[in-house]
Amino acid sequence: MKWRSGRRSSNIEDRRGASPRGLVGGGIGTIVIILAALYFGIDPSFLIEGMQSSTVSTSSSGTRPSAEDLKNDPLADMVSVVIADTEDVWHEIFKGMGRRYEEPTLVMFTGATRSACGTGQAAMGPFYCPADRKAYIDLSFYDDMRSRFRAPGDFAQAYVIAHEVGHHVQNLLGISTQVRRMQSAMSKADANRLSVKLELQADCLAGVWANRADRARGILEAGDVDEALNAASAIGDDRLQKQSRGMVVPESFTHGTSAQRQRWFRAGLSSGDPDRCDTFAAAAL
Repeated sequence: MKWRSGRRSSNIEDRRGASPRGLVGGGIGTIVIILAALYFGIDPSFLIEGMQSSTVSTSSSGTRPSAEDLKNDPLADMVSVVIADTEDVWHEIFKGMGRRYEEPTLVMFTGATRSACGTGQAAMGPFYCPADRKAYIDLSFYDDMRSRFRAPGDFAQAYVIAHEVGHHVQNLLGISTQVRRMQSAMSKADANRLSVKLELQADCLAGVWANRADRARGILEAGDVDEALNAASAIGDDRLQKQSRGMVVPESFTHGTSAQRQRWFRAGLSSGDPDRCDTFAAAAL
């Protein structure tokens, strides 16, 4: 991925120097959340919403890394460029819709951190909190992608960020709120099916970003698309459940199968059109 010549975003908050001062208050509830995220691929922003942030003494503020900081930290530098790229793309798209795009902040943390949705932990993986409009990532997740999920590559890493920004777009458009409202009156299985559609739409929106960014700035190199598709496959519900539990329980899916995640990323990538990402109206996922 050709990212080094790109613009750096100012919407980066670095909390990596702040260590958690104790997770005792999380107790069994925290353990359950972590296991659910690991076993089922559940979006932790849904799970941790409503937790009392006062139960964990962690940092909720950070610094804006300087250009010199980023220069000495290539991974954080890449993340900053990807966020800037998503800002440019979504500003353009929202302008075409007659709307104003409000930029999210990306928070880099280590171990655990507070969010307006509760306490986020590295074991949950990256997540987006609609309450504070911030995306959160412990950059060690990229080590997991390479070693545990066998999904290396800088464009695979960019896909993860673009997916979380996709959730921000859904939040701005009111899609996330509508989905949660509908889920509150549904059975668990039906609510999970809606979660799958929400997640697959975020995959598609990540593909839209890749299409638009490549058209504007020529970011894609040979093998990049395969990196993203491999990452999408690696974190499919069916594959994760098979690896962790030895069996697949489709009614518990919350993100979609490997094939579905690849299909919807491709849909956004090939079209560059957010209107092609309406997973909720699709006859088949």
